[in-house]
Amino acid sequence: MATKDSTAATRAALLKAAGEEFAAYGLAGARVDRIAERAGVNKERIYGHFGTKEMLFDAVVTDAINDLTEQIAMPSDPVEYVAKLTDYYREHPQLVRLLMWEALNFRGPDLPGFEARAQRCGKKAESLARGLGREVSPEIARLLYTLTGLALWPSMMPQLGRIMLGDDFADAEAGRDQVAAFVAAAIEAGAPAAPADR
Repeated sequence: MATKDSTAATRAALLKAAGEEFAAYGLAGARVDRIAERAGVNKERIYGHFGTKEMLFDAVVTDAINDLTEQIAMPSDPVEYVAKLTDYYREHPQLVRLLMWEALNFRGPDLPGFEARAQRCGKKAESLARGLGREVSPEIARLLYTLTGLALWPSMMPQLGRIMLGDDFADAEAGRDQVAAFVAAAIEAGAPAAPADR
């Protein structure tokens, strides 16, 4: 039992240290030596637990996305969902940075964990469609994609927020409320449009 606990603790320490390292330096810039030092273990433990640095990066991203999924309920109300998601990304800047690094490193269809993440997003689209009283469709999937983008944007591009809003950018609640109000107005106006509405 102690060995299992020790193994789980080592894995958790490695994921935490690797999350910090990858968020700061990306996949290419991250160093296994620094991760091992932060975790307080020998670097061979990284290879024993995860195989390669790339596989460790994948595990870190998966772990962070799993936490997001556990914390944020399935979307049924798009306004509530985008507000909660905006707050979550603001409170978890490491995830935002990891997603940005992932986007820079994996541009093709070979994204590790693609199928599992696509299934998860499919379930979110189903939940969103039910909440809106609609059928799942490409328009619902696009709405989910748009909501995610709106929620991510302030955390992805804070420098633009500071340039455009100055000190007002620091009022995160006002920013979140504006995103939510924007989504509410769009939904009331008929988004997502059905193909026949175009």
